[in-house]
Amino acid sequence: MNISSSIASLISVPSDNIIYAVILFVIGLVLIVKGGDVFVDAATWIAEATGIPKFIIGATVVSFATTLPELLVSSIAAAKGQNDMAIGNAVGSVTANIGLIMSISVLCMPAVIKRSSVALKGSLMILAVVALFAFSYDLDLNLWQSIIMIAIFAAFMIENIISGKKSLSADSGEVEKTEHTGKQMALNIVKFLIGAAAVVVGADLLVDDGTVIARHLGVSEAIIGVTIIAIGTSLPELVTTLTAVAKKQSELSIGNIIGANIIDLTLILPICAFLSGGTLTVGKQSAFLDMPVCLLVIAIAIIPTLIFKKLSRWQGALMVCIYIGSVAVLVTNSSMHYLPF
Repeated sequence: MNISSSIASLISVPSDNIIYAVILFVIGLVLIVKGGDVFVDAATWIAEATGIPKFIIGATVVSFATTLPELLVSSIAAAKGQNDMAIGNAVGSVTANIGLIMSISVLCMPAVIKRSSVALKGSLMILAVVALFAFSYDLDLNLWQSIIMIAIFAAFMIENIISGKKSLSADSGEVEKTEHTGKQMALNIVKFLIGAAAVVVGADLLVDDGTVIARHLGVSEAIIGVTIIAIGTSLPELVTTLTAVAKKQSELSIGNIIGANIIDLTLILPICAFLSGGTLTVGKQSAFLDMPVCLLVIAIAIIPTLIFKKLSRWQGALMVCIYIGSVAVLVTNSSMHYLPF
């Protein structure tokens, strides 16, 4: 029995009640956002307290921090056989990160970008979405294709570590430990466990009640995954971006978004494929609408930036228009069915 059904049985409410489902869906979002925040803070403190170099923390804990919600939501959906929601969430989160969240950053504050800082990561992101689009053309992602995606992820992690080493100061060879007491360590371990549990429970609620909401609204799980759930699980990136904009650090938010997107594309869907028995069935909407839109907004974000070494407002405006237009197409199609999916 899943978490939503268990709660429903305890309070004597039908598990498919729409009001109940919406409430639990919102609770799931809150648990994911707050739980992820607590989890990352505790994990970072523990890593520093045990003397792990900061560049390793940056290349691992921080890189995974904002993608943990997407990872768990898609993994749980795939394990339950809800492939459309799993794929829609992963790809939709990337599109939302670029077409909505990065666009907000660029519209508020155009950024001058060092070509060297974005060239490899941006190229890996384009490579990842092109490979995923090509692999999904026959409507499935098989084991060997998943391994290729993971190889791209490995290249990203290696580049992260190399970049981290280069950014270390001259005295960075000495590993410094955070001063701490046993009580502080115990407290952060508890926070780590509570944060992780909150994200797991929140992800489960999001998948189960997102499915109930989709059925009541008469739309597909793929549409719910690529819109509501994708935006919901991208909230950490949104918070990071707004904070960076407020502090006039737009390049920081752009780097975080690119890194999160590479993890979304190269790690989450291969994991979902493994959970689905080695092959992940891809719906037509994901293959022929969601992925092309994702590729388009990424191309607009990266290619002109590499040429002109800056992100301009016209890019932000164009990306957000494409994102809003794609969502409008999905919503309209769900009621009129003029597209073949």
